[in-house]
Amino acid sequence: MENRQRRVILPVAMSEMPASNQPQDRPQRILVVQPNWIGDAVMATPMLRALRQLYPDAHISYLLRRYVKPIYTGMPWADKLITYRTGRTKARAGKGQFFDLAGRLRARKFDLAILLPNSFRSALVCKMAGINRIVGYERDGRGFLLTDKLLPVKDRGKFLPTPIVKSYMGLVQYLGWTGRDLRLELFVTDSERRQAEEILDRAGLDRGLRRPAAGGLAPLILLNPGAQYGSAKCWLPEYFAQLADRFVDELGATVMISSAARERPIVEAISRNMRHAAVDLARAGLTLGALKEIVRRCDLMVTNDTGPRHIAAAFDVPVVTLFGPTHPQWTEIYFSRERKVAVKVFCGPCQKKTCPLDHRCMTRLSPAMVFNAAMDLLPQRQLTPSTIQN
Repeated sequence: MENRQRRVILPVAMSEMPASNQPQDRPQRILVVQPNWIGDAVMATPMLRALRQLYPDAHISYLLRRYVKPIYTGMPWADKLITYRTGRTKARAGKGQFFDLAGRLRARKFDLAILLPNSFRSALVCKMAGINRIVGYERDGRGFLLTDKLLPVKDRGKFLPTPIVKSYMGLVQYLGWTGRDLRLELFVTDSERRQAEEILDRAGLDRGLRRPAAGGLAPLILLNPGAQYGSAKCWLPEYFAQLADRFVDELGATVMISSAARERPIVEAISRNMRHAAVDLARAGLTLGALKEIVRRCDLMVTNDTGPRHIAAAFDVPVVTLFGPTHPQWTEIYFSRERKVAVKVFCGPCQKKTCPLDHRCMTRLSPAMVFNAAMDLLPQRQLTPSTIQN
């Protein structure tokens, strides 16, 4: 198939995006290659919802890595979740497993692939699977593998910060979608609810504190102090500790901490620096599926710029996001109950994973700044410890 006309996505109203979809183009079997990052996966949900509305009768499959599957469980827009895992090294992953995956996809006879990742490999596996139409952005030298190429926004050869949500929506709008709904949306299964209850039991959280605050109850607050991206995104553990203690002292809050296995040192540092005790969810066996349900119950999340931030927005939970090295525009989620906290520094936003200087973009974010942002989101009816009934 010849390459179709290139399209340009602009950081303007999405209704200006040209559409290519015609009745004769309507696919019957669609493959959506999903992002590898948890936050990006959540930011794909407006596009996935729109795609189902655009093609209500098509069979739609999602291709995703196994560890991100809980993001998609319970989602009503997919007919099939196809998972895969890579080897421990790129060389190993690029041989048997890669060819096996291409064979699995070929057997399903897709007639359209939509690529959310910008990687070369995502285009190559679809080409090897014999998918006739492949739609994606012309990135990572993969243009010759695409049948429909969209051009990312550049200025003098550099990519301009463009919200991932809008980039993903650009793909479905190119196919004919004309809506404007950018809401993030996730779902929780009964199994995930049960997992959450078991984890909260093991963590010792009183059952009376497991619902969002109402009628003056003290708030349930979740801290998310890690970041898979790199240490440059992480606010100081001692700052998280000061913030948590202030939540307890002034609001009578119950504070929980979520983390991945590799982030244990961060959680331990927070615990050492706190005067009060926090609920350590990871030690109680936290899973990604259970995290969705636990986040849904919270009154507030305070987080670095990382995946759980988007989970909070998907459940309409207020969130304070701490920005350091990353440009907020890349991950803009258009969520009215979010407060972004950042300071201007001469070296940022640098997009670096580790700071080569003194990490001033994060060290200059004071606990007081973050607490004030949180108070802007929490209901004013929250009680002080002196008025809480035992």
